[in-house]
Amino acid sequence: MTLQTELDAGLAALDLPLTATARTRLLRYIALMAKWNAVYNLTAIREESRMLTHHLLDALSVERFLPEGAKLADIGSGGGVPGIPLAIARSDLDVVSIEPNSKKASFQQQVRIDLGLENFDVQTARAEAVTLPEGCDFIISRAFGDLADFIKVAGHLLKPGGHMLAMKGVYPDEEVRAIPKGWSLLRSEELQVPGVEGARHLLWLARELQSDG
Repeated sequence: MTLQTELDAGLAALDLPLTATARTRLLRYIALMAKWNAVYNLTAIREESRMLTHHLLDALSVERFLPEGAKLADIGSGGGVPGIPLAIARSDLDVVSIEPNSKKASFQQQVRIDLGLENFDVQTARAEAVTLPEGCDFIISRAFGDLADFIKVAGHLLKPGGHMLAMKGVYPDEEVRAIPKGWSLLRSEELQVPGVEGARHLLWLARELQSDG
């Protein structure tokens, strides 16, 4: 089975129809990741087929939750996951990746240039040092750390009424119990990722509403 066939099957399973241009960009992204990985150590996964399932399709499994025109910040995305696949699939999204590792950020910049992703930008910085005056509708992370740390370093980037989205494997009971005061878990969605075994969850976090009383 070719990567093209695997991609088409995965997108069909996710019920995510994409243009031929978007599909070509997704495959090009995988090729660039495989090429740069030998030098920059972007991921422990070496096979392009597993990059497709465990990175690309995993990222795209959350696409259906993002409303049109949303501004999204991806925190500590390493090789650009989930931000780059989401930016490719959804040209209406405004995606910024915040990645402190300069080599990984350089790779993401190269992907942006090579693929012509006008809706994707990269900031080489730690999230806690970044200011986005307009704020973001969503802050997402796939491999940042526990929920408390995620909120601590990136919560300030969120617009009022916005949501933090944490992509997790097994439901993290202990992390949920340790969510900081002033924040709450709104809901958890179980994700089904084609070609990926094991549990996957998307946790929605938000600031608690302050009472006027």
